[in-house]
Amino acid sequence: MGKYTQETLMQLIEEEGVEFIRLQFTDMFGTLKNMAVTVNQLERAFHRQCMFDGSLIEGFMGIGETDLCLSPDLDTFQIFPWRPQQGKVARLICDVYRPCGEPFEGDPRFILKRAVKQAEEMGYTFQVGPECEFFLFHTDDNGLPTTTTHEKAGYFDLAPLDLGENARRDIVLSLEDMGFVVESSHHEVAPAQHEIDFRYDNALTTADNIMTFKLAVRSIAKRHGLHATFMPKPVFGVNGSGMHTNMSLSRDGKNLFADKQDLHGLSKEAYQFIAGVLAHIKGMTAITNPIVNSYKRLVPGFEAPMYLTWSVSSQSPLIRIPATRGEGTRIELRCPDSACNPYLTLAVCLAAGLDGIQRKLTPPDSVDCNLYQLSEQERQKRGIERLPADLGEAIEELKKDTFIQEVLGKHVTERYLEAKTAEWVQYRSQVTDWEIGTYLYRC
Repeated sequence: MGKYTQETLMQLIEEEGVEFIRLQFTDMFGTLKNMAVTVNQLERAFHRQCMFDGSLIEGFMGIGETDLCLSPDLDTFQIFPWRPQQGKVARLICDVYRPCGEPFEGDPRFILKRAVKQAEEMGYTFQVGPECEFFLFHTDDNGLPTTTTHEKAGYFDLAPLDLGENARRDIVLSLEDMGFVVESSHHEVAPAQHEIDFRYDNALTTADNIMTFKLAVRSIAKRHGLHATFMPKPVFGVNGSGMHTNMSLSRDGKNLFADKQDLHGLSKEAYQFIAGVLAHIKGMTAITNPIVNSYKRLVPGFEAPMYLTWSVSSQSPLIRIPATRGEGTRIELRCPDSACNPYLTLAVCLAAGLDGIQRKLTPPDSVDCNLYQLSEQERQKRGIERLPADLGEAIEELKKDTFIQEVLGKHVTERYLEAKTAEWVQYRSQVTDWEIGTYLYRC
């Protein structure tokens, strides 16, 4: 049973003095969208009468089949603490439906809910905890974003080196006002780079929280005169931003990945889940790392993973098993970045892991050394494969993996591949400053 009924929610809205509601949903590419209504119009939303033109949302629908409607999830009600406290502004996250009452198959939230339902039918609850990294940059005289920062802070540094400390503190306090349990926040390795981690939760809540988190970070950074970006690699020569994704399965409140009798403290389900993710990761990468810039992060020298390995001790593999055992046992997938659509990313991660369990797959041996110190010949001898090197390769791998296509569904698969192929073609046709600087004088 949910936290709210329509009646109790309307009572809370009146008590809190909320006057404006943002009905939010997420498009195929992970961009937050919304329709704003006054409280007087909220009754229409409860009855799915808030319609919009789906053909104007990229990847949703084609011309001639346009009408979609929003159905608010009442339990996602949150008041924005950074908005005025008189005439408060709140939000409701919505599912997208067709006018006939059927869920819209192109809604990323629906795709995750479908994957979660499959897990529940197998007796599993999927728990997820993200590690969200981002940069805080200056804006120019017109308020437009730059990649400029005056700070030189590094990992775990504090003020006065960390010039974003005040903004990060306000972000954390605002998130807590919205019900987040923020476990830690700190400066990351690169200048102007930050990380805020919030508590594990079920997959759908976590995906909703990631979208809320990104909105809060950007909104509060702007109040500090800064621009927050989740672009994976905005600055050459420094670490990029990832979204390491910690995952576990539970049944009846018990962590199914833990087995104290095992050498590594892992259960057979944990090993099978790892094997499933490794089996499908190439086909998943266009989802977990969705833009051209994502692959500028996945290069040697900056702590990002490149190779399809797992380990309980090394910091360089694709899948790491953090040291905590027992109920804290989890699998950390290190390739995703925050440019991804969290609903689609968690859906494919869950489905791939469940496929490993259903097929009783066995992962390769763990690789507990620094992968970047191995020669290419040594990696080949060990049979170590690598992630797609760029978006073009990732697109081709997604085309091959019919299982991941089934998770996404025909509608999203076709539109996603079409859009990403166009993005890749457009990028390949660009002439960059590096090319001009390298070739103009010598050719």
